[in-house]
Amino acid sequence: MPLRSALRAQTSDCHAEVDTIFGRFDLSNPQQYASFLSAHARIVPVVETALERAGIHKHLPDWKERSRRDLLMADLTDLRARPPVLLQQFTLHGDAQLWGAAYVLEGSKLGGAMLAKAVPGGLPARYLTPNGPRGSIKVFMDRLDLAELADPENAISTARRVFGLFRRAAELELEPVAS
Repeated sequence: MPLRSALRAQTSDCHAEVDTIFGRFDLSNPQQYASFLSAHARIVPVVETALERAGIHKHLPDWKERSRRDLLMADLTDLRARPPVLLQQFTLHGDAQLWGAAYVLEGSKLGGAMLAKAVPGGLPARYLTPNGPRGSIKVFMDRLDLAELADPENAISTARRVFGLFRRAAELELEPVAS
């Protein structure tokens, strides 16, 4: 089974949980939209940095154009929101973990494009609508499928861990909203 298919099948429950919890943010409300972005800002810079330390550039030479943490921080700045405390340190060891983490971040771009439609004009949405390389998701998926991993389960468990971090970041941002 191609790695993409294995990741999709074995993380679909995590993906659904993350979609559900992030669906609780009202992106048409500037404060809730800022909280939504803050949740992402708790973890995206951490995972992107871990990917860079693990050597993502050797697999995706266009990584610099794929990275979105600067776009995310620019959107938060435009909303006059303070950058949140990062969720935790995150490290990756080996190509399997690298591909698992990258799968979650790259896949989130597809969801982001859909969510951007809920953001009113006048609010920044660079993070949700990055102008990365044309066809970059196809390139990513093709490279993911060509990855020869001795332990694809390691990629799956890492992807599940990254989804869990996103869920936790959303929970932290939603706590004040629920109070």
